[in-house]
This record gives sequence, C-alpha cells and structure tokens, in this order.
Amino acid sequence: MKMGLEDRIFSIVIYILLTLLAFVTFYPFWNSAVVSFNQGMDTALGGVTFWPREFTLENYKIVLADDRILSGFVVSIARTIVGTFMTIAVTALFAYGMSRKELVGRNYYMTFAIITMYFSGGLIPTYLLIKSLGLFNSFWVFIIPSMVSVWSMIIFRTFFKEIPAGLEDAARIDGCGYWSTFLRIVVPLSGPVVATLSLFTAIAHWNDWFVASIYISTPDLLPVQTILKQTLDSNIATELNADTAAASHLAKRQEYTTKSLMMATMMVTSLPIIMVYPFLQRYFVKGVLVGSLKE
Repeated sequence: MKMGLEDRIFSIVIYILLTLLAFVTFYPFWNSAVVSFNQGMDTALGGVTFWPREFTLENYKIVLADDRILSGFVVSIARTIVGTFMTIAVTALFAYGMSRKELVGRNYYMTFAIITMYFSGGLIPTYLLIKSLGLFNSFWVFIIPSMVSVWSMIIFRTFFKEIPAGLEDAARIDGCGYWSTFLRIVVPLSGPVVATLSLFTAIAHWNDWFVASIYISTPDLLPVQTILKQTLDSNIATELNADTAAASHLAKRQEYTTKSLMMATMMVTSLPIIMVYPFLQRYFVKGVLVGSLKE
C-alpha cells in the first residue's frame, strides 16, 4: 500500500523529531565518555565535543587505582543482586495473594497499600525506625526497607489476573496448593514481567546513593554511587575555593583534572548497569504492555 503525500510528510517529521530526541538523549553520555578519554589539561582548554583530542587512559588508571571505588563496586553489585531478588520475590508473593478473589478483605489491603504510594512518615520517622531496627551501618539497610514495591505489586497483580483461570484449576485438580501453583504455574508464565521489573529494581538499587549517605558511616559499606556523590561534592567545593590562576596552572602540569576524573568515575559506575539492558531488551514489550492480553 503506497503512502500519500501527507503520510510521507508526517513520517519524515516523526523521524526527524525522534532523531533529534535520540541525539539530545545520547549526546551528554557520549560527551562524558569523550572527556573521560581526553587529557585533562587539554579538556580544560575547551572545545572537546564529539571525539577525544588528546587520547589518554590516565583518568581511568587513577580512578581504578582508588580502593574506595573497588570496594564500592563490591557493595553495589551485592546490593543490586540481593536487593533485586528479595524485592521481586516478596513483591510477587504479595501480588499473587492480592490477585486471589478468595482473599478476605483484599480491597482494604489494596487501599492501604496504595495510600503508602502517596503518603509517608517522612525522613525523621524513617530514620528513627531504621535506628530502632538496628540497621545502622548494616548491609541490610539497603535490602529490608525496599523489599516491597507497591508499584511493582500492582503490575504483578494485573499480570497474574490475566493468567487463564483454567491453568490454576487444572493444577488444583492435580493436587497443587497455593505454593505449588505459584512456583510451578504462575512464576514460569511471568518471565516478561519478572525480567522487566527486575531491571527497573536493579537500576533503582544501583543508582541509589541517598540511603547510604544517611544510614552508613562505615567506608567499607558505601556503594559506588555514594562514593561518586561524595567525590563530586568534594571536587565542586575544591573548584569553588580554588584560585582561577592556580587552577589553570595545575591543569597545565597534570594530564588529568577534576572534570576528567569525574567523567571517568561516572563512566565506570554507569557502564555495568547499562550492559544489562541488551540481555533483557526482548522482554520489555511484553513486560511493559502487561494487561493487554485477554483470555
């Protein structure tokens, strides 16, 4: 079927807008990578945009030589893996219970759960609660408070309600209880939504720096994003207090600067979670469009 003139113009405009949107979205990341591979003293002169002018790996050597970055990676990886598994497991169980029509008072439970999405006790009550639970300077402060996601529960619940009731009835006839039905029937059918929500949860755990900045004072338990935030804050303060002429002289003597080191650190902390996307991309359409299938 041939496209009319209006359809062609519309398609061209859409492609142009999408191309511009993609460029605006991708360019900051690309420029950060370029600066991280460029000599710091050359970057300070300006004009480094699409390609390194003076290529160097010195920025990454300095960043990777920092023991705090390496220990932060260990904490972030452990937190992301354990936190994602626990959150998805507990939230899926919660959602499966909320999807059962025979659950007494499920509408009230659902109402209470939704209220927590819009209202919270605030930082001070949460701080006191974490303190009373003994989670200060504990790895579990990253895991336990975020084990249930109401938003993810609603998506899980919607997906579970779309599973044909005949499958569960057949499992009950074969002698399966709720646990067996959930583990043998529901979970295997929930691959797309589990993969999608796992990725969202993993990103949230990996990118979070605030929790550690409030509840962790032990350097060995700081995740890499919190270390990056502290580095950025200290570097910004140093730049604000430094004399312009002295800073310029320092840039001429060194192959790296505050900015080049910051960009290298940002790249090192961002790439691991970005590399997860290609492995879960094929689940996105099915996972995000949950609820569109009818029995």
